[in-house]
This record gives sequence, structure tokens and C-alpha cells, in this order.
Amino acid sequence: MYIKDLLIRWTRPHKRPAHLRVGSWGERVAVRFLKKQGYKLLQKNVRVGRNGELDAVMKHDETLIFVEVKTRKNEDFGTPFSAINHAKRKKVNEAALGYIKKNHIKPTYIRFDVVEVIGNPTLRTKPIIRHIQNAWTWPEGVHLWW
Repeated sequence: MYIKDLLIRWTRPHKRPAHLRVGSWGERVAVRFLKKQGYKLLQKNVRVGRNGELDAVMKHDETLIFVEVKTRKNEDFGTPFSAINHAKRKKVNEAALGYIKKNHIKPTYIRFDVVEVIGNPTLRTKPIIRHIQNAWTWPEGVHLWW
């Protein structure tokens, strides 16, 4: 590869893959939707540990809510919620526990919600948004220290 080719590659603006752009759009839509419902955004796209990520951490009254956002352009292959399998729930649970420990917080209540966003940002049509409260609970054996 020639130096000219390397310079072109390094200086050309990189476009993010389409699925990442759609996912980011869905997260923005979901957070805006929840804020309108009275939720307070604490943090977005939180990295916890090596593999853990929380799409959004929100608070509503006395409840700390960990929000998983699933975005799809359509439901041809099932609902967005159906993509959240046992392994994904386990990762979110571990990230949530890590978040609580790292920030030394003792919430009164903890909840795991899912927000489904169905739509296409390039079409500029109104997306379908579904908020699934308490989508799953802590697995048995998780003991919080307070």
C-alpha cells in the first residue's frame, strides 16, 4: 500500500456502519420518550467492566431503572424484545450490579426496563415506541449489601 493510499484512508471521514447509526438513533428516541414520561436521565451508554454496557440509567421517583434499548427498522424477524436472550439479561444484570457498586448507591427500588423502537431514521417517519417496564428481575441468589 502506498503512502498516498494510507493518507486518503486516514483523512477520509469514517462512516459508522448503518446498524450502529440506527441503534444510536433508537437510544436517543428512547431517552427522549422516557424524559417526557417524567424519568430523569442519570447516564447514557455506561461502560462497566470489560464487557458490560448499560444503554441508559434513569431514575423515576425512588426507583433506579436500567434501560435496555432495542431498535429495529421493522418487525419482519420478530419484536426487538425477543432479541434479549438469557445471556444478554445476565450481562445487563452484571453491569447494573457493577454500576451500583462503583457509584456507592443504595436505591430503594431497582428495575430493568426495555424500550423497543421500531422505525428508520432515514425515512423521517414517526417511530413506534414500546416501553416494557420491569422486563425482568434480578436472578435468584443476587444479594445486595444493604
